[in-house]
Amino acid sequence: MRNRYLDLLRAAAILRVIVYHLFGWSWLSIVMPAMGVMFALAGSLTAASLERRPATGVVTSRLRRLLPPLWLLGLLAVPVMIAAGWAREEDGEHPFTWWKLAFWVLPLGDPPGSELAIDAWEPLWYIRAYVWFIALSPALWLLWKKLGPACWLLVIVPFAAIAMIDRSGLELPETADVVMWDFVTYAACWITGFAHRDGRLRRLAPATVVFLAAVLAGAALYYQQGHQGEDAWDLNDVSESQSLYSLAFVLLFLRWQPGMAWLARLRPLDRAVTLLNARAVTVYLWHNLAIAAIWPILTFLTVDDLGHLEKPVTLTVALALTAVAVVLFGWVEDLAAQRRPRLWPDTSPPAAARPERSVPPVATFSGPVPAGWPEVDRDGHPHAGWSEVGREGSPRAGRPPATLDLPAASATGAAASPSDVAETKSPDLTVAGRRPRSGKARKARKQEESLIPTWWASKD
Repeated sequence: MRNRYLDLLRAAAILRVIVYHLFGWSWLSIVMPAMGVMFALAGSLTAASLERRPATGVVTSRLRRLLPPLWLLGLLAVPVMIAAGWAREEDGEHPFTWWKLAFWVLPLGDPPGSELAIDAWEPLWYIRAYVWFIALSPALWLLWKKLGPACWLLVIVPFAAIAMIDRSGLELPETADVVMWDFVTYAACWITGFAHRDGRLRRLAPATVVFLAAVLAGAALYYQQGHQGEDAWDLNDVSESQSLYSLAFVLLFLRWQPGMAWLARLRPLDRAVTLLNARAVTVYLWHNLAIAAIWPILTFLTVDDLGHLEKPVTLTVALALTAVAVVLFGWVEDLAAQRRPRLWPDTSPPAAARPERSVPPVATFSGPVPAGWPEVDRDGHPHAGWSEVGREGSPRAGRPPATLDLPAASATGAAASPSDVAETKSPDLTVAGRRPRSGKARKARKQEESLIPTWWASKD
């Protein structure tokens, strides 16, 4: 069953990434630290899989669903980069190296690319980080479960690691160094996803969560103020600030689970959320290339002088080109998930979101009618004294007996057993199945029952 709140958070994070890459607004990293949210959601879903299935199967399944879209991008992008002179680039920071092409197959390091095609490979650090989190999750989840109440120490460890790296000035070889930094930056969010899954986060007192979030966010912004990069308040440039602020945001937004019935009533938004979740990897892999294609296309169409309409037009074109990429390349996500491939995913409301009328179960009986009970039809409805039930499942006239709690028919339509019927006639039970506290309460109950048909009367 889909959790539509998590779906909504993921869709919002993906849209935030697109808008950030399009306009470069640094304040978006404060409004929503999208990558921290995405890692936290992935951690929660991975923990859910590890609860049900062997670790090896979880890792291979996750990689099977993640890697084919990356392979498709590599099959198209790498030959184009080589043909465009990647091997002849001498002043770039990412020279052509044959062995590094293996990272397009299994991204334990960043899949490489030419300077000319930077928009194709620059966002792939997230795929690489995700692969490492997936690979390490079985061990992290086992440790989380083994620690019991002390498991929250795992959330603190990444911050201790960042402090140690900062103080020691530790630097690893290039590929390993970026892996290390991205892991310690987002590990707290991923592990908090574990806490979301097993309910530990929900059991924290609201005041505690709000206090922790405020402290973490305040510390992040204070640190950012003294370590600002080219864009003063862009948390993406400062790992220490990013890790603290992302955890604060995740704690707040995963601690509570608001009702999502309203989403089904907003059909366009509901379908957009479903689409973004069904094609999340494709949208992430191709949105940067869609952004890079905006101005060449607008220039070709001679509509590049947009004035004050520039931002809404470029955003619309970016989303439209990303939708084209979804049609052209999204089907590989269906193949990776072992579904029938579709050019456009099914965006009809999930089954869990469709409201269904609940029909109150009707007790059916076999054998003779017990003494003092009303005669009933074969379908279990009384001949007299009981009208059709109302919307809440209670009779419109009169009320169910205080001493009777009929065993509902099972989902297969099985009748109540004689032993069940016998148990329901116990004079010591009230409507809710509780025993009366005193004789006064029993007397008051009999007086209430005098207002309903005599065949409902108590047999004390």
